[in-house]
This record gives sequence, C-alpha cells and structure tokens, in this order.
Amino acid sequence: MGTSPNNTRLNVSNVKAPSKIEVAQLIEDHQAGIWRYLRALGSESNEAEDLTQETFLAVLRKPFDYYSKAAAASYLRKVAYHRFISARRRTGKEIVTGQLEQVDQTWSKWIGQDDAGGEVLEALSTCLGQLTKRARWALEMRFRDKLPRIEIAKHLSITEHGAKNLMQRAKKKLKTCIEAKLT
Repeated sequence: MGTSPNNTRLNVSNVKAPSKIEVAQLIEDHQAGIWRYLRALGSESNEAEDLTQETFLAVLRKPFDYYSKAAAASYLRKVAYHRFISARRRTGKEIVTGQLEQVDQTWSKWIGQDDAGGEVLEALSTCLGQLTKRARWALEMRFRDKLPRIEIAKHLSITEHGAKNLMQRAKKKLKTCIEAKLT
C-alpha cells in the first residue's frame, strides 16, 4: 500500500486491490462496530450481518483514503448508513429520517473513537448489574423481547402506568451511570 511523503496517510485508491492482510485487518478492526451500528439503526440481526458484508464489499469495490482507524470507522459507518437506507427502500420498510439521524449522532457521541463500542458495552453491563432484578427484567422484555408495555405490566403484575414509570426510572439510572463511567 502506498504512503504519503509524511508516512501518515495510506492511499488505498492507488492500489489495484488491497492485500488480503490489509482487508482482513480492516474487517477485524471494524466489523463488530459496523454490525452494532446497524443494529442501533434498527436492523434485525440477520439484516445487520448482510448489510455489514455489503458495506465491506462496497468499500473493496471502491477503495478510500485511509487516514486513521477513527476516520475509517466514520467512513464505514457512512457507507453502512446508506446501505441501510437502500435496504429499507427496497423492502418498503418505513424510514424515519429524524430518528436515524438521532441514532447516528448518539452513536458518535457515545462510541466516539472506540468504533466497536467495547467500552460502552462494558459500562452498560456494569450499570445493568446495578439495577433491581425487576427493572432489568422490564428493560429486557421491552428492548430484547420487544414486548409492549401492557405485556410487561402483566408479567410484573403491575399496571401499565407502573411499568412505564419503572422503565423510565431504570433508563434514567442507566444513562446517569453510563455517563459517569465514560467521563
């Protein structure tokens, strides 16, 4: 791979095909982060896997200038974002642009340089452990199992309003805890 005079910028576009080692390193460095980003945008697990592969294939077909790991991560997220939008249009699924932009901004704020999100996931795991079992269970039913509030309330033997309040308090506690761990 070619380098610039100051040896800090790699120019992938001047090379006919990146070497297997360079491609493997790019995938190793960014695959988990791209998959998590696509899941955050709203992709189901299988769709996120497909879109992650499409993202790397697109980048291999049209290489880019590699400045740094963080810049590469940002560029790959942009490609993945556009792949996600295209997939939604192809399948006729709703695209809520404002929500997608909010997710993208939140991702950049929380994940930052740690493209794979490892530090945030560690903080989330620790903070989830600080919640009561009941609050943790309510959040799992809502976000993992995608149950509506009324179903969560039935499982917890509380009112729907009680389930709403429980989850709001739990989310607020999580946010405060994670922000404290990441600052």
